[in-house]
Amino acid sequence: MRNIIYWILSAFLTLAIAVVSLRYLTNFWLLSFIYSFQIHLGLTFVAASLVILAVRRHAYGFVLLLVSLLLTAHGVIMLREFAEDDRGTGTAPLFRLMSFNVAIDNWKNSTAIADMVIASNADVVNLLEAKPLTFHLQRLFKVYPYHIGCDNGKDSCDTLVLSKRPFVTRQVASIGSLRKDRLVAASVDFGGQTVNLVSAHLTKPYFDDYQMEELADLSRALDAISGPLVLSGDFNSSSIAPSIQVLLRKQKLKTMAPEPATWPIAAGRFGIAIDHTFARAPLHLTSLKRLDDNLGSNHSGLIAEFVVDKSGETASAR
Repeated sequence: MRNIIYWILSAFLTLAIAVVSLRYLTNFWLLSFIYSFQIHLGLTFVAASLVILAVRRHAYGFVLLLVSLLLTAHGVIMLREFAEDDRGTGTAPLFRLMSFNVAIDNWKNSTAIADMVIASNADVVNLLEAKPLTFHLQRLFKVYPYHIGCDNGKDSCDTLVLSKRPFVTRQVASIGSLRKDRLVAASVDFGGQTVNLVSAHLTKPYFDDYQMEELADLSRALDAISGPLVLSGDFNSSSIAPSIQVLLRKQKLKTMAPEPATWPIAAGRFGIAIDHTFARAPLHLTSLKRLDDNLGSNHSGLIAEFVVDKSGETASAR
């Protein structure tokens, strides 16, 4: 009986490992979200391998344990690939940015969210699914007199970018074919340094191949931008998802490692980061933290600080 249990458990674990390992062969959209959990699944596989070895010590059980450890270790290595260095340590930040998916049905917490935005001391605020803030816009605009989005009532209030400083350039566009106006590209002058600010809200990766289409459009939009760049928003995927990695490598984007987990809320810091803030040189992140309270949203928000490397390129935005 012990032998039968051993091989049944081994078969199930082999199948699970094979599914996660498919990322090394293909970025199939139906499995893309699973790839975001590689570290979590790898640790689960390690625990399962130990259980299998407790049932029976056999060479195949050790093979499963080794593969599980390799999957976990490679997940950690992939996260570190996009880590910022510490060149901005001890330097006063150029500006502070908040990014938060409010959740489109989060009406009952709208007042508290508006209060949090005002109290954040952020220079720029990137709000997604911002419709619940419709009735607080005038209060927000007193603190942030420059805004993009929510100009035509709640039906146009999806992405809302707020700034304390005037926009040098501004553009709202669509990425992919599923939803409209989920890309905002703007630039702001911070004391003589122009910084490009891009907000993106991507579709869930298991909605057919829409996210792949959106990422291709997003990459083309970033190709047209030179100079210091911030990309923030809800990507609905981890940085270790293959499609996100392609974007980060191509665009030379960096973030803090480990990124604060933003989903699922119930998992707290043991969840994964699907909301991101990335920077491209000569701009660098010096701080990236999760907001203390999600205020009814199914995502945690982020607040980040940036510096510009004065020895690097400081081209104006275009």
